[in-house]
Amino acid sequence: MPQHRIYTTSVASVYPHYVTKVEKKNRTKDEVDQIICWLTGYSPEQLQGQLDDDVDFQTFFGDAPAMNSNRSRITGVVCGVRVEEVEEPLMREIRYLDKLIDELAKGKAMEKILRS
Repeated sequence: MPQHRIYTTSVASVYPHYVTKVEKKNRTKDEVDQIICWLTGYSPEQLQGQLDDDVDFQTFFGDAPAMNSNRSRITGVVCGVRVEEVEEPLMREIRYLDKLIDELAKGKAMEKILRS
């Protein structure tokens, strides 16, 4: 089965789109970073290093220091797909991130986004 092309897409090439999406809704780049760090366990410095190194999504999630155990509480639809029903593990992680960014852009409180 061929890999989805998002797996080999650099996170740094998508990251500005996440930031633009949330800034249009008066949210911030720092909030995007907070979400990504919560999900993956990267520190802000490690996240920046991954972006600077232009790693792809497969490497980004594969190298994540500590995927958040509460990420399974992320539910809902993103891009027409119910995230909790995505079977392929890497695609599910990418969809979790997409869903969190969508929630931020929709104005949801950070405590709810981070499943606190």
